[in-house]
Amino acid sequence: MDHQLGLPVLYTFRRCPYAMRARLAIVAAGVKVEVRELVLRAKPAHMLEISPKGTVPVLWLPDGTVIDESLDVMRWAVAQNFPADWLTLNAGQQQQRDEWIALLDGEFKRNLDRYKYPHRYHVKTDTETYTCDPLEHRAVCEKILVQWNAVLEQQGLYLFGNKPSFADYAILPFVRQFRIADEAWFDAEPGFDALKNWLDTFLESDLLEQTMVKLTPWRPGDAPLTFPG
Repeated sequence: MDHQLGLPVLYTFRRCPYAMRARLAIVAAGVKVEVRELVLRAKPAHMLEISPKGTVPVLWLPDGTVIDESLDVMRWAVAQNFPADWLTLNAGQQQQRDEWIALLDGEFKRNLDRYKYPHRYHVKTDTETYTCDPLEHRAVCEKILVQWNAVLEQQGLYLFGNKPSFADYAILPFVRQFRIADEAWFDAEPGFDALKNWLDTFLESDLLEQTMVKLTPWRPGDAPLTFPG
């Protein structure tokens, strides 16, 4: 197994929001990688060898370095070429960004999973029966989204003003996933107007279209593909 194109190799899965945020940064930065789309039930042996935790994204650099956390892949991409249309954050904004992303990847994502896939969290044993209530977990996510809606009402189109930033693209794929869980409810929910505008701008963007291009699942021996194509 090698880098046939001399480019970093990205293992990814189209619908995973962690992989999506990584691809967003790669596209925005204008860098190229060799892409390998996965079937999650049949993960490639090479990916598991270089990243035993078995989650995407995984970025394998030509020097052998492995980057297998989505935020680190984003940081790698923008370090190669900082996107011209992204806002450069000051120290205070960076601290706020990190707090928001920690909230997203922690409390928000935990409750999002239980809202979208409650059946996965039902427990029935000889001594315990627990049925996961998706609406209870939706309410937790909703409280967080209300906070971001208030920020967007004050700041403008994006979280730090009228230009996108690392924070927006780290968070947006997960808000998109939250909406998908019940689009009719989300779209009708009052008090999300600024948040909906923010999300709609993302959903209608060329950046998302390039990020979500459909790829044939990769198998060893396939001809290498570049991303973006």
